[in-house]
Amino acid sequence: MIPFNAPAIVGTELEYMQSAMGSGKLCGDGGFTRRCQQWMENKFGSKKVLLTPSCTASLEMAAMLIDIQPGDEVIMPSYTFVSTANAFVLRGATIVFVDIRPDTLNIDENLIEAAITDKTRAIVPVHYAGVSCEMEVIMALAEKYKLMVVEDAAQGIMSTYKGKALGTIGHIGCFSFHETKNYTAGGEGGATLINDPTLVERAEIIREKGTNRSQFFRGQVDKYTWRDIGSSYLMADLQAAYLWAQLEAAKRINDRRLRLWQNYDDALQPVAARGRISLPSMPPDCQHNAHMFYIKLRDNDDRTALIDWLKEAEILAVFHYIPLHLSPAGRRFGRFHGTDRYTQAESERLLRLPLFYNLSDNNQQTVINSLLSYFS
Repeated sequence: MIPFNAPAIVGTELEYMQSAMGSGKLCGDGGFTRRCQQWMENKFGSKKVLLTPSCTASLEMAAMLIDIQPGDEVIMPSYTFVSTANAFVLRGATIVFVDIRPDTLNIDENLIEAAITDKTRAIVPVHYAGVSCEMEVIMALAEKYKLMVVEDAAQGIMSTYKGKALGTIGHIGCFSFHETKNYTAGGEGGATLINDPTLVERAEIIREKGTNRSQFFRGQVDKYTWRDIGSSYLMADLQAAYLWAQLEAAKRINDRRLRLWQNYDDALQPVAARGRISLPSMPPDCQHNAHMFYIKLRDNDDRTALIDWLKEAEILAVFHYIPLHLSPAGRRFGRFHGTDRYTQAESERLLRLPLFYNLSDNNQQTVINSLLSYFS
């Protein structure tokens, strides 16, 4: 079976994990954690990067950090993972879902302003497939209405918008290092990017169970105490060691994924030209990271038939999110503003193809041949 995904392995992970084991410090904020954080701060230009156990934890941190309170409203797309909404629901917010654009499957920036009320506190753009939302418009709206912007850049590391790294444009950005992402921390992992310097000190406190323990270890205070709300949002240094191996090879991984992505696009262009499928769309201001390659079929039945066809060829291809506003919790904790013109319809015809760093050229060609056979 050709899997849909396999975690990236570059070959130095075990060496670094053994080094972490020998350091005597396996909990958070060890040597490998500092290396990873500094690498991302230098690479992406964020004021402060803090590793977390997951992107879910990063989003929860962000909700605390911007003081989401019961009764607040947070605007986001419905076509996203449940963690995007849960982080704010846990603070008592109501989620206001806005329709997506059919080209990028990102939140439609032209529909956000109409969804803003006097209760709106934040906008959470989700960069689907590592392709940026229209951040210039979103940041202008945030400034106009004095709103916070938390970028869900779970899929967006190494992608840019007008030359600026995703996750560094909003007040806060959130990365994922889950095993399904371009880079992994050995299964789970995340990072919170603090781009507003006024939030840095409190972010460290929230991440350290609400204490100023980080300041204590830097020698800035003679003892640490409970200062604020918080939780245990530190990544273990053993995981950071695995992640460091991946970040050292970040360009190699990115280049390989982009090549695999382009192979699919080139091979399927004739099928798209016949109107049989739709391929991913790349706005001119966006540089993507080849997080995924998807095609859009005619409808749900067509997609199901192709999934079955590929499964017969021992190839695993999968669909993606069920829109949150259609779920029981989505109805309970949120509402859809305006008309769902594209969210449900696009979600029902999207199919993701196998794409991961260690996917061989031969296996990818097998996938392509099977696709072309189906569409012929």
